[in-house]
Amino acid sequence: RIDGNYPGIGASVVLDEGFLKIVAPTEGSPAWDAGIKPGDYVTHIDDKIVYGDTLDQAVARLRGEPGTSVKLTVAREGRDEPFDLVIKRAVIDLKPVKWKVQDGIGIIDINEFSTDTGKDVRAAVRGIKTALGRNPIGYIIDLRSDPGGNLNEAVTVTDTFLDSGQIVSQRGRFPYDNAVFVANKGDLTDGAPIIVLIDAGSASASEIVAGALQDHKRAVIMGERSFGKGSVQTWQQLSDNSALKLTTARYYTPSGRSIQEGGIEPDIAVPQLSDPDYAKRPRFRESDLKRHLVNEVKADRAELEKDENTDPRFKMTAEELKTQGIEDFQLRYALDTMARIAA
Repeated sequence: RIDGNYPGIGASVVLDEGFLKIVAPTEGSPAWDAGIKPGDYVTHIDDKIVYGDTLDQAVARLRGEPGTSVKLTVAREGRDEPFDLVIKRAVIDLKPVKWKVQDGIGIIDINEFSTDTGKDVRAAVRGIKTALGRNPIGYIIDLRSDPGGNLNEAVTVTDTFLDSGQIVSQRGRFPYDNAVFVANKGDLTDGAPIIVLIDAGSASASEIVAGALQDHKRAVIMGERSFGKGSVQTWQQLSDNSALKLTTARYYTPSGRSIQEGGIEPDIAVPQLSDPDYAKRPRFRESDLKRHLVNEVKADRAELEKDENTDPRFKMTAEELKTQGIEDFQLRYALDTMARIAA
C-alpha cells in the first residue's frame, strides 16, 4: 500500500484470534462507504470461514477484480448477531492528502503516509494560504484512521510544522538499527496554531507526527488515544525467493517516550459522538493484540483504558447532533477550539 494504490475494499486489517480484525477503513473506500468500523471482526468471506487462514490468504480473498463484489460476515461488539455486508471491490487509488478551508481555518486530512505525502502536505499549506489570500487562523491536521506508512514521509510532514529539533528516533539492539531524524530550519506555517486529531486507528507514522508535535508543544493533540504501533520492521531476503520480516527497533518521540503499546495520549480527549455506534463499540489497539510487543516502561492497564470512560461534558447523542447539522463532532470541536485559541 505504500505506493498509493491497490485493488480491494480499502481497509487495514490484522489477524486476531484467527479472524480478521479491522484496524481502520480507508476514507472514501468501498469499506468506508459500506459502514465498516475499526474493531469489526470479519468472520466469513463469501460465506467461507476466515478462521484457519493466514493473514495473506485472507487478504487475497478480499482482493479481486475491480467491480466484482465480496460478501463479508461481520461481528461487531454491541450487536447481538453478526451481519452481512456486500462490498464492491475497486482500485483503491489513495489520495493521501486532502485539504479545505472552513471558518478561516485550514484543514489538512492525511489518510496514509504513502509516496509524496510530505510533498502534498506542503502543497496543501501553500494552497490554503492562496485560497484565503492570507495566513489562516490556524491548521487542523486530521490523522484519524490513518494507519501510517512510510517513515520518511512522516518525517517530512512533521518537518513542515517545525523550525528545529528532533522529530523521532529509532533504537534497536545493534548500533546500525539506531537513527535520529531532526527538523530543518523553516516552519512553513509561520508558527500558526495547530490542532492534531487522532483516534484509535491512528498508527505508526501518524503517531510519529502527533508525538513530535506534542513533545515540542507545537500542536494540541485532540481526540482519542492512538493505536500504539511503535515498532520498526526490517525485511531480510532469504535464498529461496522469500523474505523474513523482523522487528528490529522501536520508535521514540523527542522526549524519549516509546510509542509502542501505549500510543499517544491526546491533550484533550474528545469522543466521536456523531458515530451512533460509538458508545457500544470498543476501541481496538496494539495493546489488545495477543503476543504484542510490550512497552519497556510497564504500562498501567487501567491508565491505558481511562479514555473509555464517559466524560460528563459530552452527553449529546448522535441523533441530537444530526438535528444540529453536526456530522463530525470531533472536527466541529476542533474548529470551535481553534476559534477560541485565535480569539
